Amino acid sequence: MPAFVLFGLLVLAPIAVAVYTSFFKWNGLGGLPENWIGLDNFTRMFADEVFIGDLQRGAVLIILSITIQLPLSLAIAMLLNQKMRGRAFYRLLFFAPYVLSEVITGVLFTMILSPDEGLANQILGAIGLEWLQSSWLAEPSTVMMSLFLVMTWKYFGFHMILYLAGRQGIPKELGEAAAIDGASSWEQFRYVTLPLLGPTIRISVFLSIIYSIQLFDLVWVLTGGGPVHSSETMAVTMFQFGFKRTQIGYASAISVVMFLISLVFALGYQRFVMRRDTQGAITTMGDQR
Repeated sequence: MPAFVLFGLLVLAPIAVAVYTSFFKWNGLGGLPENWIGLDNFTRMFADEVFIGDLQRGAVLIILSITIQLPLSLAIAMLLNQKMRGRAFYRLLFFAPYVLSEVITGVLFTMILSPDEGLANQILGAIGLEWLQSSWLAEPSTVMMSLFLVMTWKYFGFHMILYLAGRQGIPKELGEAAAIDGASSWEQFRYVTLPLLGPTIRISVFLSIIYSIQLFDLVWVLTGGGPVHSSETMAVTMFQFGFKRTQIGYASAISVVMFLISLVFALGYQRFVMRRDTQGAITTMGDQR
């Protein structure tokens, strides 16, 4: 009961308040909202080019994370699972960015990607690649790739640790048996390691997608959603309208849509993708009993 009360106060109640206020035109002041407008906030939202752009940019970040960030994390995890000098140091080094807060990471890369004195442009100039220098966070054509670069630097170590833990849970005898049968290193990875890493990979993909949908703090510190909304996400748009323009009703509608997208994805992913993992865990617990 205590846990249920806390869950109700900290999770269910805010969701209910957001749903309720999303049907009003309200600035957040003067008590409870009274100006009922029905679904107008939602109609306005899906007619807003900025919000539609938020959905598109979120989809781009999800695709890039799945196709670039996670395979990179997996490759480094497989490399650091091998016997090599300084392996523990490299694991710590690659995981360290995840320990930093998003605010610290944002401030750090704001300086690194600065167009004038930034380290990135200085390095490019020093090696003769001046033509690649750019205002990384101030150009609509480069800001999304710069944001994804920072996201990858910040979070690939977390996924690497997940994959490394999953890899170390695979018995060595399976790889040795495959090697005795004549399987190459690639074939061992493709037909032994990768299938057994399936549950870990599915969890990693789930966490990566949910984070991309709810991305806020890193974007806010790096770009504030600019330039010209070109790096804005749903969470940044919600913050802009809720706290900058005091349009609490419209911001609540955006938060409701974010919640529904996350909820539908989570339920669908669990139902169709993680079903085998859940059933396997239940079966294992039943066998132990």
